[in-house]
Amino acid sequence: MLVPDPKVVRQLLTRYATLRIAHAEQETPRTAQDLAKVSDALCALMGEAGVHDAIAAADEVLLAAARRARARQGTADDEERGLSLAV
Repeated sequence: MLVPDPKVVRQLLTRYATLRIAHAEQETPRTAQDLAKVSDALCALMGEAGVHDAIAAADEVLLAAARRARARQGTADDEERGLSLAV
């Protein structure tokens, strides 16, 4: 299974949130069109039909990336202290 790049996911989520705020503050045809395009891109990237499901899937991608980063950092910390992960 292919997993989207977390940086791309974060950029799309940020753009989506920004457009939702802009559209809520002042509905214009432009914000509606931009929001629809970003929503479609997010759905396509995450392989979901609806934007709410795509956001949930994007959140999972970001959580998994954060867990991997913490695990790598933990491994690096252990190696720096001379601790082996092998038992």
